[in-house]
Amino acid sequence: MSEAHSSPGLLSSVITNKCPHCRRGNLFVTANPYDLRSTMRMPEVCPVCGQKFELQTGFYFGTGFVSYGLTVFFSGLTFIMWWFTIGMSVKDNRVFWWLGVNAALLIVLQPPIQRLARSIWIAFFVRYDKSYQR
Repeated sequence: MSEAHSSPGLLSSVITNKCPHCRRGNLFVTANPYDLRSTMRMPEVCPVCGQKFELQTGFYFGTGFVSYGLTVFFSGLTFIMWWFTIGMSVKDNRVFWWLGVNAALLIVLQPPIQRLARSIWIAFFVRYDKSYQR
């Protein structure tokens, strides 16, 4: 099976911010999520298959819920990791240290989390088509 006809996986295309229709075109103009001038800028259509990225006005409003879920999941993971590696106690402020470290990590990771939330959101509504035509 050649590279041009292989089917990219859903999970890998979502994580790498690829078009859900062809799973090859980039969802964002720049690959760097920390380029804050264009971190959320998307082309109007996929450069590979022509899929429209904003399906309707305000389409990405729902990404706030996805982003919230991702941050809660991330916070739960850091809590569990902190619990098993350092331990939790309100007597010596370890829980407050976790809160501070978790908050700092969430601030630093906010641009990639926002992009991942958009990628997940559009993947709910646009299905993969292995026989797409440009």
